Amino acid sequence: MIAQLRGTIVHTGTQMVIVDVQGVGYAVHVSGRTQTQLNAVSGDVTIPTELQVREDSMTLFGFADAAERDAFRLLITVQGVGAKAAMAILSVLDPNALTQAIAAGDKAMVARADGIGPKIAQRVVNELSEKIGKISSLGGTALGADNGGAAPESAEASTQQDVVSALVNLGYGRSEAHAAVVRAQRAGADTNLSSLIAAALREMGA
Repeated sequence: MIAQLRGTIVHTGTQMVIVDVQGVGYAVHVSGRTQTQLNAVSGDVTIPTELQVREDSMTLFGFADAAERDAFRLLITVQGVGAKAAMAILSVLDPNALTQAIAAGDKAMVARADGIGPKIAQRVVNELSEKIGKISSLGGTALGADNGGAAPESAEASTQQDVVSALVNLGYGRSEAHAAVVRAQRAGADTNLSSLIAAALREMGA
């Protein structure tokens, strides 16, 4: 399994880059968003990857960070969503936006991706509604050389996940809890843990 590449971008195509790692060029398929970020990076890059092995091919996919890779892994578990469709979705929705769309049951957001019709979008929302907590972090990037490939989770994202977990422990569904937290944050709720839990509970009771 090739889990990560660190090297220099020597060629870019349409949602594909070639990364030179000590003289060996790896063709890596990336989302449109990730390619845009790569185009802005100079010098060495560190790219989390996922290798898919088929009978007649081996295909390497690259991601901006661990969160995008986790989102890709979740998306391809959905019936009818292959790697190409997953990359199309990630080209228009970052992991945070995808999580919010699933939590809110917003299939229209998912259907913005090329080649994703309303039926597939609805299936993504339905099948992943209880799995969105498996996306490791919300935002951040691992592409630059300065951070050595680490994509630290923001304090806000960490608190958000803690609040969702607390609400799940109280008996609420994960998607319902996440949607309430997002609404509370948009309404300007205090970002400390106890205040955000209280605000999310008020949202669910509203």
